[in-house]
Amino acid sequence: MSTSFDIRQVAVIGAGTMGRGIVVSLASAGLPVLWLESNVPTLDAGLAMLEQTWSQQVGKERITQAEADANLQRVRPVQNYAALAEADLVIEAVYESLELKQEIFRALDAQLKPTAILASNTSALDIDAIAAVTGRSRQVLGLHYFSPAHIMKLLEIVRGKDTDSQVLEVARRLAQRTGKVAVVAGNCPGFIGNRMLRSYVAEARKLLLEGALPHQVDEVLQQFGFAMGPFRMYDVIGIDLEWRARQLAGQGMDAPLVQIDNALCELNRLGQKSGQGYYRYAPGSRRAEHDPLVDELVLKVSQGLGYRRREIDAQEILDRCLLALVNEGAKILEEGIADSSHDIDQVWLNGYGFPSETGGPMRWADEQGMNSLLARLERLQGLFGEHWHPAGLISRLMASGKRFADVVEGRV
Repeated sequence: MSTSFDIRQVAVIGAGTMGRGIVVSLASAGLPVLWLESNVPTLDAGLAMLEQTWSQQVGKERITQAEADANLQRVRPVQNYAALAEADLVIEAVYESLELKQEIFRALDAQLKPTAILASNTSALDIDAIAAVTGRSRQVLGLHYFSPAHIMKLLEIVRGKDTDSQVLEVARRLAQRTGKVAVVAGNCPGFIGNRMLRSYVAEARKLLLEGALPHQVDEVLQQFGFAMGPFRMYDVIGIDLEWRARQLAGQGMDAPLVQIDNALCELNRLGQKSGQGYYRYAPGSRRAEHDPLVDELVLKVSQGLGYRRREIDAQEILDRCLLALVNEGAKILEEGIADSSHDIDQVWLNGYGFPSETGGPMRWADEQGMNSLLARLERLQGLFGEHWHPAGLISRLMASGKRFADVVEGRV
């Protein structure tokens, strides 16, 4: 492709939480932003949030009032797709529905100039399925921002099977301009970060059903150095997000692993925003306080599912959560979804609060040694089943005396 991509005008679709953060990030970096949102109250609330964010930064002397005013002036609300005709890059940031995103990309493809790049802020959906509804699949990619998008450093750049290398380079430059740490990921469900998160969270949920309690699991992982354990994390982001997604999809509601989440949501324990979730919160406070009612609920749900609870020690909690993460990371590396173990570590250090002193999950795994990793995974496989089968890459690295750090684009 000989096209030269110069990003002078950006557009954002959607004025929800993600859209607002992305607009703040772009406008703060000096980029003019067209903002399309069909729901007027949502757009008004978004504009008010922008003003408030920059006003707070002025108050903290991070920017001047003149800079705040200039940032706000760079943002121009528009009413329809036709108004985006001259945008060089459009970032779609609407609800996680493949059908909705495809509908938007069809409209964008019809209205935008031929050189425009189309990006989706999806956190897990198939970029190729989104690109397929356009006539410009080489100019479609994922730009997965992390919430809040104007604060979190990580930007996962997702390459589809057709995404042009020049388009990826434009995305890297955009990340650099907006102060983000960019990692290019291949296209698979959840990409790098959320694919690994699923394995980690699944293990934490299994531990609850087998005998642990939420505060015990969180405490062990926080002592290891995580910014917060998985259940505190769910309280922060909202336990109901996945619950509502399951309801909308009409599937997954009966899975044993989500029954504790379901029960909490049915009691309107949605997390910090409702004052109670896995923990309770004093009015106006974000400090998580242990709630014995949650312990009782965990016991009731696990026993109702037929689990015979047992004592689970800190070492088992740590091993199962970390090794689930590392084994999935090894598969991601093996498949070439991540170009290097360093990229995986960057995702987890900058997007998920993995303890920085460890260097990231794959660096931590390298320090454990392949012999130790393989033995521990095989032991877990014997105890808990085939989902613990070690990634083939681990055996290959052990045989050749190499580490995850020696793998480049899926090759040892």
